Amino acid sequence: MKLIRSRDNPCFKSLKRLAESGRERRKAGQTLLDGVHLVEAYEAALGPVERLIIAESALAAGEAAAFAEGRNPVVLADGLMRDLGLVDTPSGLLAVAGIPTAIAAPDLGDDAVLLDGVQDPGNVGTLLRTAAAAGIRQALLSPACAAAWSPKVLRAGQGAHFALSIHEGVDLADFMANYRGTTAVTTLEQATPLYEARWDGPLAWVFGAEGQGVGPALRAAARLKVRIPMPGAVESLNVAAAAAICLFEALRRKL
Repeated sequence: MKLIRSRDNPCFKSLKRLAESGRERRKAGQTLLDGVHLVEAYEAALGPVERLIIAESALAAGEAAAFAEGRNPVVLADGLMRDLGLVDTPSGLLAVAGIPTAIAAPDLGDDAVLLDGVQDPGNVGTLLRTAAAAGIRQALLSPACAAAWSPKVLRAGQGAHFALSIHEGVDLADFMANYRGTTAVTTLEQATPLYEARWDGPLAWVFGAEGQGVGPALRAAARLKVRIPMPGAVESLNVAAAAAICLFEALRRKL
C-alpha cells in the first residue's frame, strides 16, 4: 500500500482537484465516492471503481479496513483526508470512479423528475434519492442546478444515482413542450389541492430552486398545478420534503 503524507504529492493534488472542481471532474470523467455503502452501490451497478483511498487511521479496524483488504488502496494521512473537504464527517474510505453518461435521450413518455435551479447539493441528492425510491427512472436537471455527480450530491443520494438515468444541462422548457404525459408543479397560485388533483398516464414533476421555486415560464407551461395542503402554522416546505409528498402520492395512486 502506498502511504501519502505530503500535500505536494501528485496523487493528493489530483484528488483535491476532483474534490473541488466540477470542471476537473468533467474533464477527467471521474468523481469521488465517500463511504463503503456508496462504493458498494456503484460497483453493484457499474463495476469496479478505479481506485480506493483509505485514511491512515481507518486501516486498524472497522468497515473501511475490511472492505479495502486485498484491494491495495492508497493510504492518506488523516489530515490530508480531512483537507479534501468532501463531507463534514469523512467515512475514512474514498474511491475514484468514472462518471457514467446517460446512454439515451430523455424519454418523453416515461415518468420523470425535473429540477429547476436546485442549487443545494444536499437537496439535489435527496431529491434524486426520493425519486429513485418512488420508482422514477429518469431525472433532468437544468443548467443552474448543483452538479449531480459532485461528491456532496452523491453522498446525499446514497446510491440513487445508479438507479436513475440522469441528464444535466437540460432545456426543461423544451422537454415539457414535447412531453407526452402530464407536467406538474407545486404552487400556491390557481392550484388544485394535491389530493384532489387528477391526471392520467406518465407524469413529470418539476421542482424548483430553494426560495423562489419553479421559474415563472416553467410554472406557466405546466399542465397541472397543485398545492400541498398545510393546515399547520408554516407556509412552505423544503423542496425535498415537498417532492417526497408529491412523488409518493403519485406512487400511492399507481399501487
